[in-house]
Amino acid sequence: MKIQIQRWLLPLLLVCVVILGGCGNSPAASSSPVPSPSATEAISTLPVQQASSPQNSNAPRLNGKATVVMVVKGSPITIEVDGTNAPITAGNFVDLVKRGVYDGLVFHRVVREPQPFVVQGGDPQGKDPKFPAARLGTGGFIDPATSKERYVPLEIKAKGAKEPTYSTTLEQAGVTAQPVLQHTRGAVAMARSNPPDSASSQFYFALSDLPFLDGSYAVFGYVTQGMETVDQIQAGDRIESAKVTQGLENLK
Repeated sequence: MKIQIQRWLLPLLLVCVVILGGCGNSPAASSSPVPSPSATEAISTLPVQQASSPQNSNAPRLNGKATVVMVVKGSPITIEVDGTNAPITAGNFVDLVKRGVYDGLVFHRVVREPQPFVVQGGDPQGKDPKFPAARLGTGGFIDPATSKERYVPLEIKAKGAKEPTYSTTLEQAGVTAQPVLQHTRGAVAMARSNPPDSASSQFYFALSDLPFLDGSYAVFGYVTQGMETVDQIQAGDRIESAKVTQGLENLK
């Protein structure tokens, strides 16, 4: 019985960490590997808007695939971004890379214990070196066209489905099939707070296979080269640059 409880408890604890700032929000909001109560409290008080309907959204879309090269510690990390199976999520990421949003941003969340979990970054507030580390993980991309934070819907395509499921987890939608894009080691996915349509600019790398996140968080690509660099990222390291090297013509 003790072994069964431990096996059940570890994924639950890691899910709590992957929710921004603690059990209720996505890969968490503190610069330390354990949830920060103050950061969790700050996130829980932030107003979170819902993304508009995917059918009526003017959000960028990636129709096909693209390649993004992110440089950290002088070493490249190559990401294949999959707009075939996650067009809105992938389009949002590629658009932000194109805009230079990720250049200079800090990785504020690195979790390797009790097992390799995630490396998270993408909070635009992290570009300011004076911004309090404990509050990182609470920000998103402010679209200059609207002066509001851009949110994208939770978008997960199940195997055998013609279209992704939007704005709900697969479990809540009653979908029993596995996602096409799964949380295997090297997966790149969107961090979000508790509302399903609250992802903006924060993303995370999966440091190991994390099947208990499948169907609840939107994977949109995979590291194809440079995973050894991801393995070496520490909290506080910065993205030196991020560039779209192939497939930019697929961004609409």
